[in-house]
Amino acid sequence: MTVLVWTGVALLGGLGAVCRFLVDRTVSARAPGGFPYGTLAVNVSGALLLGFLGGLALPANVALVVGTGFVGSYTTFSTWMLETQRLGEERQIRSAVANLVVSVVLGLAAAGLGVFLGGRL
Repeated sequence: MTVLVWTGVALLGGLGAVCRFLVDRTVSARAPGGFPYGTLAVNVSGALLLGFLGGLALPANVALVVGTGFVGSYTTFSTWMLETQRLGEERQIRSAVANLVVSVVLGLAAAGLGVFLGGRL
């Protein structure tokens, strides 16, 4: 890998993390209750974007820089799991199960839609 690829991953990774923070905070501030809507919005939109990039069939280095750098730092599996675990600890079992199911279903649908849209370009 070249220095340019490493630099691109680092820069886009930072941008992805900032975007995740902004989207999560914006959605969470407007959402009711303790359900992690911000993380859901981040992960579903990230799945859509990664699917779209996959559908574009980008060159390997470009896909690595954008997919790993930006989308990898934008989306967050660990926060999703921690928030689900927290909901379980708080005995909000329906919310915990909904967080798992809705995230997987919407994430897969968004990724599929992204692949479809990207493949059309």
